[in-house]
Amino acid sequence: MTNALQSGFSLIELLVVLAIAGIFVTMAAPSFNEMVQNGKIDDSHNSLVAALIYTRSEAITRRQPMTLCRSSDSTSCGGNWEDGWIAFVDIDGDASVDAGDGDQVVRLRQALNNGVTIRGNGNNSNRVTYAAQGNTTNNGTFRVCDARGATEASGLVIAMTGRVRRAIDSDDNGVVEDGSGDITCP
Repeated sequence: MTNALQSGFSLIELLVVLAIAGIFVTMAAPSFNEMVQNGKIDDSHNSLVAALIYTRSEAITRRQPMTLCRSSDSTSCGGNWEDGWIAFVDIDGDASVDAGDGDQVVRLRQALNNGVTIRGNGNNSNRVTYAAQGNTTNNGTFRVCDARGATEASGLVIAMTGRVRRAIDSDDNGVVEDGSGDITCP
């Protein structure tokens, strides 16, 4: 009889490796969940930034007023920002899609469906309208939040020139600010 060399793991060695791997997975799960939640906020924030930049660019290119408004049905203004939004040529500047006036929806975004809420302050709570020169009277801040609250939220500031920028935390308290102080989440 020849002695064959055995290779491989014993059952005990395999169980020890699986136990250690389980500990690492358990430790990594909370940070992975936080990364996923941060990704949802960033995605929603970036989608809104892209829509605002597109709407402003189209107003300048077309030399006509353009409006971006919240829309739950993809054809008219209404609902919440997380329900979706539409960008449309707003010939008469009334912030309402009126086909008889020549208004035309040129871009839409379906509902976010990711647990993120988007709220604008008084000036842009329902819409942002850009003039043909790219400026707006809807200056203000959007708050992009999830269930974790204001400490994990992002903000989006729109200047009267129509430019969009990310809100910052200038006082280092962990919450970004709008023009009147720390943002709040619903």
